[in-house]
Amino acid sequence: MKRKSLWFGIILLVTIADSFAQINHPKASPLTTLEQSVGLSTITVVYSRPAARGRHLFGPDEKGIQGLVPYGRIWRLGANASTKLTVSNDMEVNGNILAKGTYALYAFPNEKNWEIAFHKNLAHWGDGRKAYKPEEDAFRITVNPKYVSEFQENFLITFDAITHNSMVMKAIWGNLQISIPFEVDTKTLMLQEIDKQIKENPTAQTYYEAARYLQEEHENPERALKLLETAIALEGDTYYFHRVKSLVQAQLKQYESAIGSARKSLELADALGKDEFVRLNQKNIALWEKKLE
Repeated sequence: MKRKSLWFGIILLVTIADSFAQINHPKASPLTTLEQSVGLSTITVVYSRPAARGRHLFGPDEKGIQGLVPYGRIWRLGANASTKLTVSNDMEVNGNILAKGTYALYAFPNEKNWEIAFHKNLAHWGDGRKAYKPEEDAFRITVNPKYVSEFQENFLITFDAITHNSMVMKAIWGNLQISIPFEVDTKTLMLQEIDKQIKENPTAQTYYEAARYLQEEHENPERALKLLETAIALEGDTYYFHRVKSLVQAQLKQYESAIGSARKSLELADALGKDEFVRLNQKNIALWEKKLE
């Protein structure tokens, strides 16, 4: 009986200890998920954000003591688990093809330049210092650190200079920033999507959105004009159909027709109280009238 009581007591203590071990508590380096659309593609980054808290961050300090992130050694670009980056479509990074999928991001900082590794092995905890194998990299790129005036307390990854076809990922901590350029072939993806949607979902909005993309990218204005004419035939006059039509006609240097479409768009926009589009059309009409002088 005493033996059973002893075992019961041990099990109870283990259970209580285990429950305390699993208590939810605030993290010193909180986890963050960042998602950014680039054209028809998406980049997702999952990482933890350590704080500087007055500590020296990169390389040796004035006394020669290495900071939180020593030079010449692998760093996980964050804290806790390694930073993970997922791309929904193939992309290009400094001339290297980054295939669709998920990668661990590692940095190898030095004073004058950093190497950034896109690593295929996702199983390492943290920086995987002892288990990391360079041959498991998809590739590495070299970037130059930039020193910025504003101090960033928590390690930050952000996206900037975003277009349909590219963006720059920035990693910032303290007064140091690195930038990694990404490119994606949105044009090929979008032309495939246009053909697919026109075949499967041939609505006025489909034709209009396809034409607007072509107009914005200065791509095949002849096709864009035909798409807009189809949209207008299906749905009738709208100020935004005629506005994009005027822009396409101007790309084709059909300025008289562009002015006519802009005036139609202006009239429709004015009736709806869309004063911004009234002003935009007025500006373009004046511009194109000068080209006819």
